[in-house]
Amino acid sequence: MSDNATLEYKGEKYDFPVIKGTEDELAIDIKTLRSLTTMTTLDPGYKNTGSCESAITFLDGEKGILRYRGYSIEELAEKADFLEVAYLLIFGELPNKEQLDAFHHDIIEESTVDEEMKKILDAFPKSAHPMGVLSSLTSALIAFNPTTVDVSSEKAMYYAIVRILAKFPILVAWTMRKKKGLPLDYGDDSLGYVENIHKMMFKRPNKEYKKNQIVIDALDKLLILHADHEQNCSTSTVRIVGSSHAGLFASLSAGISALWGPLHGGANQAVLEMLQAIEEDGGDTKKYMAKAKDKNDPFRLMGFGHRVYKNFDPRAKIIKKAADEVLGDLGIEDPILEIAKGLEKEALEDQYFVDRKLYPNVDFYSGIIYRALGIPTEMFTVMFALGRLPGWIAQWREMRLRNEPIGRPRQLYIGENSRPFVTVAKR
Repeated sequence: MSDNATLEYKGEKYDFPVIKGTEDELAIDIKTLRSLTTMTTLDPGYKNTGSCESAITFLDGEKGILRYRGYSIEELAEKADFLEVAYLLIFGELPNKEQLDAFHHDIIEESTVDEEMKKILDAFPKSAHPMGVLSSLTSALIAFNPTTVDVSSEKAMYYAIVRILAKFPILVAWTMRKKKGLPLDYGDDSLGYVENIHKMMFKRPNKEYKKNQIVIDALDKLLILHADHEQNCSTSTVRIVGSSHAGLFASLSAGISALWGPLHGGANQAVLEMLQAIEEDGGDTKKYMAKAKDKNDPFRLMGFGHRVYKNFDPRAKIIKKAADEVLGDLGIEDPILEIAKGLEKEALEDQYFVDRKLYPNVDFYSGIIYRALGIPTEMFTVMFALGRLPGWIAQWREMRLRNEPIGRPRQLYIGENSRPFVTVAKR
């Protein structure tokens, strides 16, 4: 195989290096394309364009493979906890017990936010969408932590990372508790990272907090499965904002806003809204499966198939089991969840969906679990952001340490040609 790819245009030939990744992926390096040819590429949605080299996550959509730093998502979900995975993504290796204990201890030491943050939260009406609140609160952290991170200092970088991992769950919990009209809670430093998140979110002021290990394990798995997913919309946003040397908190706030969209992190909310619409229409799943197969029907079956995975989403296989365990343990009777199980069964057995590999994805099952746990539908994307936090941090850190250039995509101009200005009286 040649180490170069050749572009031929109007009798001229141009050679560009072909680069091979560690998983034998091939990419054509076209960074000299414009200087050699005066041309650029056009790739709406960047479906065929690599924006960076990264050592964090490997994804093969055709084979249904997802690995963090070389470790399979299946093994991590089974054997690791979320804090271990966060450390792995950010620093490149799984921590030993001493490193993990120190990491958790340092997070605990930073697990408060300035009391004036409550005033900012109070300014939002209850009707405000939690993602808008979370993005604003994350951005507001900059005011209380105004010092720019010195990326050349390993210690400064470490404590900036610890600080956001400590404070972000508090903002998530406060966002939900405001939505529910509950007093704000700081949790309990004696608990594990994920268990403390659960307590901060769900502790009732008049009841003792009781741990449910099945629920904690399911939440832990959900956060692990959402922790990183290569160069998706929100991650690319974090990297491109950070490429301007914007700070970590500002870059994360931008990522939250990108995640908010229904085509990205908002997909699990869209799943539940679809299920609620089906219930309001009588709950006939067969009717809606038929609508989904009708090309002339505008109905879209949310939570099935995936833009990247052309086979079964490996995360969905893991979380389906957790969903079954949670629903079984909590003994919930919910018509919405019954509709979800009906759609799942029919999609897995219907040849139309099987042939097109339109299997339930992670958004389908995560929405089911979050509803079973009593998390409001509007909070689903906030939970996604909580899981994706270490991936965003890892990607921002990698980009800054590699000193990547500022992101500046090109365009193909299709507007008006040069024309003279006409005064308002003559228009």
